[in-house]
Amino acid sequence: MEIALLIVSVLLIIIVLLQSGKAESAGQIISGGSSELFANTKERGFELFISRLTMILGVAFFAISLFLSLE
Repeated sequence: MEIALLIVSVLLIIIVLLQSGKAESAGQIISGGSSELFANTKERGFELFISRLTMILGVAFFAISLFLSLE
């Protein structure tokens, strides 16, 4: 089971690094730039897939970690 946790951990790190930066214009908030950071945009295509895969891997990581701690 430790091997499954290791695989899920590595996949989760890779998937998080593949996600697009949503806070790339965070510096503009302080200087009064555009407020595109808080714009309500829908994820589509590859971004939606990556977002859902991140959620699934996060839940799997939590479940495996919880299972291993109870053994």
